[in-house]
Amino acid sequence: MHPKRFFLSLLLFLAACGAPAISTSASATLIVAATATSKEVLPAASATPVLTVTHTQPPEPSLTATFSPTPMPSETPTPIFTPKPLHGVVNVEKVSCRYGPGAMYLYLYGMVQGATQDLLGRNQTGAWILTTSRGDTKSCWVKADLMNINGDALTLPVIAADDYHLPKSPFYAPLTGVNASRAGDQVTISWNALVLRAGDDSLQTPYILQVWVCRAGQVTLESVGAYQTTATVTDEAGCAQASHGRVAAAEKHGYTAFAEIPWPE
Repeated sequence: MHPKRFFLSLLLFLAACGAPAISTSASATLIVAATATSKEVLPAASATPVLTVTHTQPPEPSLTATFSPTPMPSETPTPIFTPKPLHGVVNVEKVSCRYGPGAMYLYLYGMVQGATQDLLGRNQTGAWILTTSRGDTKSCWVKADLMNINGDALTLPVIAADDYHLPKSPFYAPLTGVNASRAGDQVTISWNALVLRAGDDSLQTPYILQVWVCRAGQVTLESVGAYQTTATVTDEAGCAQASHGRVAAAEKHGYTAFAEIPWPE
């Protein structure tokens, strides 16, 4: 409500109630006071200072790393031993090179004195050497003492009997009637004769036996040739491994498949 109207209303109220009249000067003073109060301007509120925060971003770390490898100590390479290839020179007038390590095996070809052969392996005792002519794919056996060898033949690998490259007969089956009996250390093996067609005779040893027999406590492979249908071999006691053997027949095209010998106790 307006101050002047409020004041007039107050006077009328007092007059009606019988209250003493307020003097004109007092009313004037009251009007002035009311007016002054109504027009009083409150002091302006002091402005709240604004805090400005300046955030300084730390510099990004550098992602580029400098790698300085530690040099490894150099190793001295271990020398690789390469065995010197062995070769043999025939030292007799003529020599036969055979399919197996023994004179009982079929003949492959002959060589004359001075012929040079590369050496591939040996039999168990080293008495026979598996050789080949340089550049040839065929191999055959020569008796060791019929060649001058440029090293130790016993350093050559031992060739197993199953790795002898014996030619196979396409026409004849394995031998039949193979049997064996023992008398002390002597084992006698027998078989039925192979009947050849005319012209198929090899004109060489007709039967070949491969026997693994005990000698001085060690089982040793021996090749035995036979012209008859029987052969006797020595087989001593005292070996941890069992003795055994097999027999085949030869014809001019090659050997029959081996027949196993039923080895006696």
